[in-house]
Amino acid sequence: KQQTTNTVHIKHCTMVLESTMILLDNSEYMRNGDYIPSRMEAQHDAANLLVGSKTQSNPENTVGVLTTNDAELLVSPTDDMGKILSALHGVPVRSSGAVGNDIPAAVQVAHLALKHRRNKNGGQRVIIFIGSPVTCDAKALTKAGRQLKKNNVAIDVILMGENEGNEEKMKELVKAANGTHDNCHLVTIPPGVLPSDVLVSSPIVHGGDGGGGMHMGAGDVGGGANVADVGGFAEFGGVDPNMDPELAMALRVSMEEERARQERAAAAAAASSDANANLAEEAKSGDAMEVEASAGGAVEEEQSEEDLLLQQALAMSMNENDGDGEVTAVTGGTEGVAMEEEEEEDEDAAMQMALQMSMQPDTDDAVNTGSDGDDAKPSAAEQQQQFQDPQFVNQLLGSLPGVDPNDPAIQNALKNLNQQQQQNKKDGDGDGDGDGDGD
Repeated sequence: KQQTTNTVHIKHCTMVLESTMILLDNSEYMRNGDYIPSRMEAQHDAANLLVGSKTQSNPENTVGVLTTNDAELLVSPTDDMGKILSALHGVPVRSSGAVGNDIPAAVQVAHLALKHRRNKNGGQRVIIFIGSPVTCDAKALTKAGRQLKKNNVAIDVILMGENEGNEEKMKELVKAANGTHDNCHLVTIPPGVLPSDVLVSSPIVHGGDGGGGMHMGAGDVGGGANVADVGGFAEFGGVDPNMDPELAMALRVSMEEERARQERAAAAAAASSDANANLAEEAKSGDAMEVEASAGGAVEEEQSEEDLLLQQALAMSMNENDGDGEVTAVTGGTEGVAMEEEEEEDEDAAMQMALQMSMQPDTDDAVNTGSDGDDAKPSAAEQQQQFQDPQFVNQLLGSLPGVDPNDPAIQNALKNLNQQQQQNKKDGDGDGDGDGDGD
C-alpha cells in the first residue's frame, strides 16, 4: 500500500500541468561581468534550463517569454520549443530610463498572458529574473503579490546581481503572493556562481505547487537551494530516470557537487575555528610565560644586589688585614736585603785576603816564637808555595760561599798573578847574577 502511494505521488510531481511565464531582465546592468561570462549570458543559460525542465515534465506544459525593462511580450505561452528558444536568443538590451525596471507592470502583463493560455486546467506560474536595482517601493510590490495570490498565480524570484538592495523588497513580493501551500520561492545567486548550477537543485526546477515536492519559504537560499526528498528519486533530484535519463543524471551530478562543496565549506570553517582557538591558547600561554619571566628577573635582581653588598663587605675586611701584612712584609724584605749585602761583603773580604797572602814577598821570615817546634805555623815561603799550587787555590775558592772557581774573572786574576810572580822571580835571579860578577 505504501509503495502504491509513493508511485502516485511521484507521478503527480513529475507530470504536473502548468503554464509558465519567464520574465527576463534586459537592462544595461545585464552587461556586467560578475557572472561568467556576463549577467545576460548567465540569465540566458538559466532560462534554457527552466524551459527544458518545464516542457519535459509534462508534454502539455506551455512557456512564454517577457522582458521586465519595457514589459514587452516576446512569445505567448506555447509548447513550441522553436519559438521559445528563438525568443530567448532575441532578448535585446535596452536602457532602463528614469523609471527603471517596472516589476509590478511586468507581472501584470504576465498575468494577462497566462489568462489566455490554451489549457485552462493547469496551474499558473511566473518566474522573474532580476539583475538590476528595483526602483519601485515595497507597497507596489506587495499589491502585485496579493493580486497574483487572488488569481492563483505562483511566483518565483531569482536574484542575480544587486542583491543587497533588492532582497528585502523581493521578500515582500514573495510573501504576499505565497499561498497556503508555500508554492512561491526566492533564490539568491551569489556573484561568480553559475545560476544554472544553483537552480538545478532548487525547488524552482523541481516544482512546488501544493501537493508535494520541494518547497522553500520566502527566505533567501544563500547560494544554493536546500534539497529535500522527492518521492523515491531524491538522488536524481525528483526526476524519474526512466522518463528522462539525461536530466536525471545531470541533476544527480549537480547535487553531488553541491554536497561536496558544502562539506568542504564546513571543514574549512571547522579548521579556521580550531586555528583561532589554538592561537588564543598560545597567546594565553605566552602571557603567562612573560609574567613568570618578569617575576624571575625581579628575584634575580634582588639576589644580585645582595651578592654585590656581601662582596663589598668582604673586600673592605680584607683591605684592613692587608695593612698589617704589608708592614711585616716590608720589614722582612729590608732585613733580607741587608743579609744579602753582608754576605757579599764577606766574600769580597775573603777574596782580598787570599790575594794579599799570595802576594807576600819571599823574604818574610816571621814566625811564631812563643810556640814549640811541633806547634809552629808554616813559614811565609811555605804559604807562598801553597798559593802557587792551582789545586789548593781552587779548593780554597770552592770552600768560600758564593764563589765560583771557574768564574772567568777569577781565572784571569790568578793567571795574571802567576805571570807577575814568574816575572818577579826572573828579575830576582838577574839581580843575583849581577852581584856575583861584580865581586
